[in-house]
Amino acid sequence: MSNEANPELKLVFDEPKQKVKPPKHFADLSPEERKALALELGIPAFRAKQMAVHFFTHFNDDPESWSDIPKELRETMAKEFTPKLITLVRSITCDGGKTRKDLWKLHDGVLVESVLMRYTDRTTVCISSQAGCGMNCPFCATGQAGLTRNLTAGEITAQVVAAAKACASGELPGGPTRLSNVVFMGMGEPMANYNAIMRSVRNITSPQPDGLGIGARSVTVSTVGLVNGIEKLTKENLPVTLAVSLHTPDDELRDTLVPINSRWKVREVLEAADKYEAATGRRYSIEYALIRDINDQAWRADLLGRLLRNRNAHVNLIPLNPTPGSKWTASRPHDEAEFVRILEGYGVAVTVRDTRGREIDGACGQLAAAEIASTPAE
Repeated sequence: MSNEANPELKLVFDEPKQKVKPPKHFADLSPEERKALALELGIPAFRAKQMAVHFFTHFNDDPESWSDIPKELRETMAKEFTPKLITLVRSITCDGGKTRKDLWKLHDGVLVESVLMRYTDRTTVCISSQAGCGMNCPFCATGQAGLTRNLTAGEITAQVVAAAKACASGELPGGPTRLSNVVFMGMGEPMANYNAIMRSVRNITSPQPDGLGIGARSVTVSTVGLVNGIEKLTKENLPVTLAVSLHTPDDELRDTLVPINSRWKVREVLEAADKYEAATGRRYSIEYALIRDINDQAWRADLLGRLLRNRNAHVNLIPLNPTPGSKWTASRPHDEAEFVRILEGYGVAVTVRDTRGREIDGACGQLAAAEIASTPAE
């Protein structure tokens, strides 16, 4: 199916137009490219490794404080390697401070969000890969806002480095900790910004000092079902966790809830996920937002169970975090419990996700939307 034949899919494949190109950053480049750029600028290649130590090990992106770099080089390095990409607008917390949502302003004024969550056994950051989203899922705050632009690998990585710095400096209750998990489940469809998210994943998983040294198995990349993206990810030889936002097992409803389903149907998406599992040995996740009277019926649980019973998949049931003014809301507790019971009856692994962040506009896009609404138009 061509984009011309189905114009509503155009945003999925076309690079959104950007008024001002984001500045190039150290984190947009591979280790080899960093050294090459240093040499091109007349800087010894080993300085690129020193920059990586500061950025990925010490979470320090201010060359003026890099005492092992000659003072005469710091201005050049600040300009060419570490331009300021994200600026904190505000943070809001809940769960006694253990869940923190950060609102970031990018160089062009665009707003994106990340969420840092400390648990007893791990600390996770949920990051954005796009400003807005072009998938147009009607129950999603980000989808309602539409797509503004893709984020660069530098802008994506900067969210993770900021989270790692917050953990290391003891900003969360409980004292200093290590950022252990990264999930690409914030604003945007990661597979629609594939090259940038892959550079970011490599920044996250490469051993220090070339990256943050977080294990690939602790990184989750989500998608609403862009099969071409799943196929490319399968060839990357990176055992990250794949999460498929399915939300319903039947094509009729999914065409409405997840419009990209008009391009790739449920069975095609699951077949692509199966191939990823076969290539990597990694069980994949099925993300399923439970929406009252929309997709939480027992017969849909039965259909989902029959689809997944012989697959190496785990279902994450997500009580919907409703957005202001939306007709969509979370399922009733007894419907949620019945959904779980039916899936378990088919031997399908299932978890009901912790509803952290509900009281701080936890759904992706809500805080950005609130900030825009409260800011006078220029």
